[in-house]
Amino acid sequence: MSDSLVKARCNLFAVLRGIEYLLENDSESAEMVKGTNLSIQFIVKNGPIGNLSIKNGKGEMLEGKHKSNIVLYFTSPDHFNRMIDGKANPIPLKGFTKLGFLTGPFMKLADKLNYYLRPEGDLLKNPDYFKINTEMTAYAAFFALAEIANYDRMGKMSGKSMPDGILQVKVEDGIGIQIKVSRGNLSCTKGDHKDPRAVLSFRNLDVAHQVLNGKLDTFTGLGNGKMSMKGFIPMLDNMNPILDLVPVYLS
Repeated sequence: MSDSLVKARCNLFAVLRGIEYLLENDSESAEMVKGTNLSIQFIVKNGPIGNLSIKNGKGEMLEGKHKSNIVLYFTSPDHFNRMIDGKANPIPLKGFTKLGFLTGPFMKLADKLNYYLRPEGDLLKNPDYFKINTEMTAYAAFFALAEIANYDRMGKMSGKSMPDGILQVKVEDGIGIQIKVSRGNLSCTKGDHKDPRAVLSFRNLDVAHQVLNGKLDTFTGLGNGKMSMKGFIPMLDNMNPILDLVPVYLS
């Protein structure tokens, strides 16, 4: 059973963060916000606070309060989660003249997130769609992993057992994700680190897709060579139980 606070953090800092990727990699999404220069502050009572800025065709999700044009308030983590599921509306506190952006382009971006993260029919047979779906799923999964390690009861137990350092997750010839561990606290950034303490590598996008969708477990992937681990292995051993919790929060 998922915790509503942890789920809210995953939705804000892992799922909605996908807008960053959309604006960089999907031309239709970029066209939706062409000429837009604003930021949206999300405030969840007893929950996460984050800011999504859209400027010069690019998006950036930041934790905490920042200068914003629109402020959206949620009475609880559950209220925010229901908004993500399309079952509730936020309470606007600022930016009433900008609400047209929320009901227009922002809602279309949300629909795009759903389109790519929840494939239907034969969409995955399209190579371009498959690439976007898999890369967005990977980013969402590992950014959510950091939130789970920091806030979920079971996740914290595993996170505190992880040695300090940078754990590099890598899709060969593809995306890279850095997980920084510091005294049991995890944070996640995109890109490749020059000197990680440990590396978890997927042979290609197809392997990453299989693992992230529960079609291939890590032990089998490592055994058949589709995945590899190197460096300080205890970092990876303690990450796996947290990775198993990700579907609980992102399903």
